[in-house]
Amino acid sequence: MNQKVVITDWGFPSLDIEKNIFAKVNVELTHHQCKTEDEVVKVVSDADVVMVQWAPVREKAIGAMKRCKGIVRYGIGLDNIDLSFAKQKGIAVKNVPDYCLHEVADHTMALLLSLQRQVVQVDKLVRQGVWKITPPLVLPPLRHSVLGLIGFGRIAQLVAKRAKAFDITVVASDPFIPTDIFDTAGVTKSKVDELLRTSDIVSLHCPLTGETKHVINRKTLHVMKQHALLVNTSRGGLIDTDALTEALKNDTIAGAALDVFEEEPLPQQNELYNLSNVVITSHNAWYSSASVRELQRRAAIAATELLDAK
Repeated sequence: MNQKVVITDWGFPSLDIEKNIFAKVNVELTHHQCKTEDEVVKVVSDADVVMVQWAPVREKAIGAMKRCKGIVRYGIGLDNIDLSFAKQKGIAVKNVPDYCLHEVADHTMALLLSLQRQVVQVDKLVRQGVWKITPPLVLPPLRHSVLGLIGFGRIAQLVAKRAKAFDITVVASDPFIPTDIFDTAGVTKSKVDELLRTSDIVSLHCPLTGETKHVINRKTLHVMKQHALLVNTSRGGLIDTDALTEALKNDTIAGAALDVFEEEPLPQQNELYNLSNVVITSHNAWYSSASVRELQRRAAIAATELLDAK
């Protein structure tokens, strides 16, 4: 009997990469577009490996897996997988942790520059017939700004390198990164509270855990400078959306640029759409024509490795 891989959901132009890889090792592949856990439950019972992009794979879905050796997430984060229950069931979980590092770093800088230089706000005004040679908000020189990175893993280190090319002073907070990494990067190590107090721009680059959930909340937003800007290309749950919306409406901070949200897609009735000091992109920081192919290839290889595991 051939081993079977089930893809619960996917958002790529095609699955040709996966099909070619699995055909070479005589693996049966089925693919679906599950959106709910109940839909996942219906398709995974006979899977040897399950591949998932966004669908929820939690206790109910994992419990329905009768012979599964492993789960592979198309992506870096594992928020939609119940890791504890998978471990309890003896099911390995893999991801693709470093396929889009440069893309996310580039997107972070694009959001940062667009927000700081008020590109989107000015563009909207010009289209409305307002021609002013000064932007609507306070605009400190970028070269005099401090960028605070919460998290200093591989993506944040690439952001720091790019930011320093603009003569931005960079500080970062990450208890898990050795001091010598900060020193090599020319970045000052800081505690989160101090970083929030001193930074003109704060960018989030940490995983979503119990400790980091809503690291940006009403309390921490009030610690930040009134002209501070917030950028998030990491995980939506790092920010309390209601608290951020309130802070932006009340001018507690000056603006935010967001690629990720607690609820995705961001509901059309969300107040963030109506705020002129917010730049929104649709969770596409990870994407380039190269990164998507690399994600598919490496995820499929991870699946074959799980199939070969004893």
